[in-house]
Amino acid sequence: MPKLRDAGKSTDELRTMLADHDPEVQARGALGLSQIGADARDAVSELIPLLKSPNALARQNAALALAAIGPDARAAVAALIEALKDSEWAVRRQVAIALGAIGAEAKSALTELKHLETDPQKLVRDAAKQARAKIGG
Repeated sequence: MPKLRDAGKSTDELRTMLADHDPEVQARGALGLSQIGADARDAVSELIPLLKSPNALARQNAALALAAIGPDARAAVAALIEALKDSEWAVRRQVAIALGAIGAEAKSALTELKHLETDPQKLVRDAAKQARAKIGG
């Protein structure tokens, strides 16, 4: 696996990147946090606003990081449900994956995930089905 540009940065350094004015830096910070996984749980509240970034990669990487955090990202469920309507299919797919990774705590997303099973993109449909199975619906 290739080494990430920001590999070796601490969780605090990566969290600081989330607040940068440059969406590319924000996206890199979220990507770095995704590599840390559940130990990045303290960044959930800073990742949530990125789900509304004007930058698609920042939105996608925020969802990637929330997926890596897993059940401890349950505070992001409402924002993730909203992000299921994203205009970018790759973001919708990653958001569905994040909801599945959160698991049972994301039960409120089941209806919206069901709607995604008719998404034009097969990868989104598949991710929505898998998320529903992981959540228990």
